[in-house]
Amino acid sequence: MTRRQMIRTAGAALWPLANAPAEAAPSPNLGGAPAGFPARARAAREANRPFDFVEHCHSLGFGVVETRLPVRDPEALRKFRQTLETYQMRAIVDAPLPRAESDLETFDATVKAAKEAGVISMHTAMTQRRYEQFDNLAAFRADFERCQATIARAEPVLRKYRMRLGIENHKGWRSAEQAAWLGRVSSEWVRVHFDFGNNLALCEPPADTLRNLLPYICACHIKDMAVAPYEDGFLLSEVPLGEGLLDLPSMVGAIRKKDPSMPFDLEMITRDPLKIPVFTDKYWATFDDTYSPLPGRDLARTLDLVRKHKPNSPLPQTTGLSTEALLKLEDDCIRKSIDYARQHLNL
Repeated sequence: MTRRQMIRTAGAALWPLANAPAEAAPSPNLGGAPAGFPARARAAREANRPFDFVEHCHSLGFGVVETRLPVRDPEALRKFRQTLETYQMRAIVDAPLPRAESDLETFDATVKAAKEAGVISMHTAMTQRRYEQFDNLAAFRADFERCQATIARAEPVLRKYRMRLGIENHKGWRSAEQAAWLGRVSSEWVRVHFDFGNNLALCEPPADTLRNLLPYICACHIKDMAVAPYEDGFLLSEVPLGEGLLDLPSMVGAIRKKDPSMPFDLEMITRDPLKIPVFTDKYWATFDDTYSPLPGRDLARTLDLVRKHKPNSPLPQTTGLSTEALLKLEDDCIRKSIDYARQHLNL
């Protein structure tokens, strides 16, 4: 059997999970984020099968889906909205932001289409991993200013259509930086798509991240995190909900107190651990004591967290896994997370 045939066979064997009807009771506030399903999406491509993420999230009993809009065709948008209404699902969409004035017409049309399709909010991740992307503070500052200019350009369009945009805390800014920026923007249409674990990579206690960003949250990427030491710092991994170090019941409770209908998109990313190189000069290149501080006490607290929260099992590793094994691991992590969310988080 050739490698291509093996991939097709694996995809065919596991595909019924994606297209099976939802058997569990629907979870109206639990959803799926596409970054949490890369193995399934790749298996679909390699097996030449369509992967409809809305259908897949419905099959898992989700009431929310984060996805992209279909082509801005009136009939396609009508069908998209009809599907959401039939399944009683809410949608959050990813869309390009206007990086220049010349992009505004396209952005306006996109937001208008999202509104017509019944979308509840938009999502954007404007940064990469700060400690990998930049070599100095000046480069970080220039990029932060670019992000601020982009949002200043987008906000009038969001206000025009009354569409919220959730800016993810995506390992680019510490939460105090992001919260101060949003305070300056002072718009009900520019909010936060809150990621439960990302700011651990910036040596930030999860409770601090939540406290700083809570007033601005309009949607979430829910996940759990595990850590382990390595020679240049610590490793950081998504793990099934309930198997990591985050106090999920407390965090979810605080967010739901703010908004009982808050969407929680599951982003259980099955991948090799991320390396957080806090003992290297490059990691610290974008921090200083005035413009962008990272207090030594936060580093100490984070290293103490790593020391005290040793994982019960090795952190997930995906390098070298076959397509079938990777897909099974991803599905297992997703299923465990859904079970935990329903049994312990009332989602």
